[in-house]
Amino acid sequence: MDNFGFPIEVIVIFFGTVSISVYLDLVMHKNSNEITVSNAVKWSSFWILLALCFYFYLLLRFSKEWGDLYLAGYFLEKSLSVDNLIVFMAIFASFGIRSELQHRILYWGIIGALVFRAIFVLAGTSLFLASPWIGFLFAVIVAWSAVKMLQGGDSNNDEIEDYSNHWSVRLTGKMMPIYTKLNLNSFFIKHKELFVNGLTNSVTRNGVIYATPAFLCLVTIETSDIAFSFDSVPAVISVTQQPLLVYAAMIFAILGLRSLYFVLVALARYLVYLEKSVIALLFFISIKMALQSWNNAIGDTGIHISPGTSLFIVFGTLVAGVTASLLFPKEEKDKLESH
Repeated sequence: MDNFGFPIEVIVIFFGTVSISVYLDLVMHKNSNEITVSNAVKWSSFWILLALCFYFYLLLRFSKEWGDLYLAGYFLEKSLSVDNLIVFMAIFASFGIRSELQHRILYWGIIGALVFRAIFVLAGTSLFLASPWIGFLFAVIVAWSAVKMLQGGDSNNDEIEDYSNHWSVRLTGKMMPIYTKLNLNSFFIKHKELFVNGLTNSVTRNGVIYATPAFLCLVTIETSDIAFSFDSVPAVISVTQQPLLVYAAMIFAILGLRSLYFVLVALARYLVYLEKSVIALLFFISIKMALQSWNNAIGDTGIHISPGTSLFIVFGTLVAGVTASLLFPKEEKDKLESH
């Protein structure tokens, strides 16, 4: 097989298309107070169509071989990345982040993904030798998130006023200056601004500039994406084996995943049992990551969960949550209104 390489034309078209589209996405949602189901579906469809347009460009401009390799990588990354959706919901629930700020955090999370995925692809599979042990750590974190959501119930969706006792502030507060409250949509706030407004009593330590809980949430989202990439990047590389096509496939899949996340979140507002499905899936994802890490680091158990099986379980559980919400909406609604 020939080497696709790094044609300048493809690089310019790919990065140009992605940059313009991501910018338009941010501008369109700049003043949005809430991401609606309709809006999320439209943008999700847009990213899928954009990914398919890139496929037809490769097909017509180069060959069917290169187009099919890209498409195979795209669908594999898409299926492997569905787990991210569930973990994103748990992270945002933990931080009590509202819908419009979620969009901003995921936007910058995508920018980070563009950088880190490029590093991972260029490094190849050699970078992932430590992935089994990272998988164990992240499996514990995901399971802990599921337990916290299970214990917290509907309070997960309440916005937090002060993060002084939040796990993220307790973990990082002694290492860096943190302002313990959200400041509009800002990731950082200057000391001068806090001093003028008499807010210096809400910091973990004195500094020139302070990180906000929104930034800590962004770091957590980015960390989760990196953890999942230890599983998905080598898988896509093994299928496509052309760095530029691998990178394009992953980025288009991730961009579409962000919009699909808001479809899931928007539906969760109306489907009262969907959150319970998400909690169940968090436990499944934790078990799957721990099992994969055990197979690779300690010994093969003979139990392997394929991407297709995982995707079937994820969508099957979500469908069960949707179905239960449609069949038994009144009882749960009355229960929620009584609290």
